[in-house]
Amino acid sequence: MPVEFLGIAATHDGSETTPRSGAAFDKEYTLRLARAHEDNGWDRVLFAYGSGSPDPAPAAAYIASRLDRLQILLAHRPNVSYPTFAAKTFATLDQISEGRLTVHFITGGNDHEQGREGDTLTKDERYARTREYIRVVKKIWTTHEPFDHEGEHYRFHDFVSDVFPVQLPRPGVSFGGSSPAAYAAGGAEADIYCLWGEPLEKTAEQIESVKAAARAAGRTDVPRIQAAFRPIIAPTEELAWEKAHRTVGAIRARKEKGELPNRRRGLDGRPQNSGSQRLIAIAEAGERYDRALWTPTAAATGGAGNSNALVGTPETVARALLDYYDLGVDILSARGYDLLDDAIDFGRYVIPIVREEVAKRDAERAARETQEPAAVRA
Repeated sequence: MPVEFLGIAATHDGSETTPRSGAAFDKEYTLRLARAHEDNGWDRVLFAYGSGSPDPAPAAAYIASRLDRLQILLAHRPNVSYPTFAAKTFATLDQISEGRLTVHFITGGNDHEQGREGDTLTKDERYARTREYIRVVKKIWTTHEPFDHEGEHYRFHDFVSDVFPVQLPRPGVSFGGSSPAAYAAGGAEADIYCLWGEPLEKTAEQIESVKAAARAAGRTDVPRIQAAFRPIIAPTEELAWEKAHRTVGAIRARKEKGELPNRRRGLDGRPQNSGSQRLIAIAEAGERYDRALWTPTAAATGGAGNSNALVGTPETVARALLDYYDLGVDILSARGYDLLDDAIDFGRYVIPIVREEVAKRDAERAARETQEPAAVRA
């Protein structure tokens, strides 16, 4: 099966290790980073969402109008707009990008962060709302006649959009989470299910949970699986591990200065979402897993989002990613701590190794499948 690589479309140069050097939306840097991904073998970039961050939709439109190939994964929280409005926004962006849009729907795992923009629903209520929201958006994308909707969270009448996506029947829907409610919602509605990087055994368990949820929802297909990591690479193993420890030291230093606000924690300082809780538990159980997974980066940030590292030479990190590919992960998300330089290095030195090995495995699999029917006929 094909493999895809997802990077990050940041609007400034800051990260957990380095404060940003300019404004929250640096137009030149945003384009430079996106172009670095397009020029170095990446398939798409994520425009993330934060309550106080620049709006990702116009930032994505800006990039889409200036680049030719790079695909866009746009994060969106249902609480910030009505689905009729959102569906038109997405369709317009798909037109601007000429069919390169996927939408990542975020339910929200932190009550305080959701409340920053007026969302007072409970977590279970948010998941129910997200499922209804996605269904409405899908219908608007594909329905050319006016229709009414009477749902638990949304009600409207005689609506039809005048703008439709380029992609047929519609753009892809991405979803993530590590709780039973998340598996149920994403298993039912998502084309792509996103996981944070965990040890192989636990990732396999999550994949099975997603598949089971899809079957329970009556689907005959299953979502594609994406897993996200923070690669730390260098020419030798020794240099890679030195870089890894410097990275954690920089994160801890910024955290001690109060420079790392964590939107995933509640007011008591503890993460509310299941994904971050899992990352912390994994870090507490051990620092190193499998071929290259390293957890101190996650521990240092309090399990904030995509935070488990893969450490080693490009060859080591590539082999580690292939281990996840063998589990069924065919979208590999990676983001370094020096966003621009790491995107270039990962694209130059890791992506080609993974693509070459995947192509080799696909060719071998096709050859076996060709030989097996012949053997049966014999």
